[in-house]
Amino acid sequence: MSTAYSDLPVVKYEGPQSTNPLSYRWYDANRVVLGKTLAEHLRPAVCYWHNFCWKGEDVFGLGATAHARAWFAEGDAVKSAYLKLDAAFDFFGKLGLPYWCFHDRDVAPEGATLAESNRILDGLLEAAAKKMQDGKVGLLWGTANLFSNPRFMSGAATNPDPEVFAFSAAQVKHVLEWTHRLGGQNYVLWGGREGYETLLNTDMKREMANYGRFLSAVVEHKHKIGFKGTILIEPKP
Repeated sequence: MSTAYSDLPVVKYEGPQSTNPLSYRWYDANRVVLGKTLAEHLRPAVCYWHNFCWKGEDVFGLGATAHARAWFAEGDAVKSAYLKLDAAFDFFGKLGLPYWCFHDRDVAPEGATLAESNRILDGLLEAAAKKMQDGKVGLLWGTANLFSNPRFMSGAATNPDPEVFAFSAAQVKHVLEWTHRLGGQNYVLWGGREGYETLLNTDMKREMANYGRFLSAVVEHKHKIGFKGTILIEPKP
């Protein structure tokens, strides 16, 4: 299938003297350093969200789309996601990098219910699994988006609403299982909406206990399904 990247050449290592903007000047994937190739040392990965989901808008401006992408022009969210998936794996192939990584909502739009969201994600990740096999691309890590939807305004694992806590746990469970199925090397947890606005209405001890309970459940499920990857907690203020 033709994508926005079909006419581009495969990016190759050409050395520090290269003037070709579509070449690697320093990254020689096969160069061996201390017994490992640079690809093994660096494990470079293409992140799905910045490269294929960001519309190029000025976050301090009016939010107009600056990047002309076929999937942004498609009005059907699911069809748009498949167009984006085709383009993404074409892009991975052009760069020749060994890995990619994603949030669930980068790959698939959210449905009206968690079950519908999971069905949409299942279809797209099944297609991604075939493309990974064909393109010899691995998954460095997967993660669940527990921050974009307004339901996470007061956190996910630390949300005072038990229904949001349960929803978050179910979402992580599904993405962790997919990360395992796709051979992912890590699973990432970023608590972008965790925390508190004011201590005047926050029981910090309870919130920390709930957060610890959530993390423990993730690790327990990792062992239950046989996932050998690392659980990573991404710290960010």
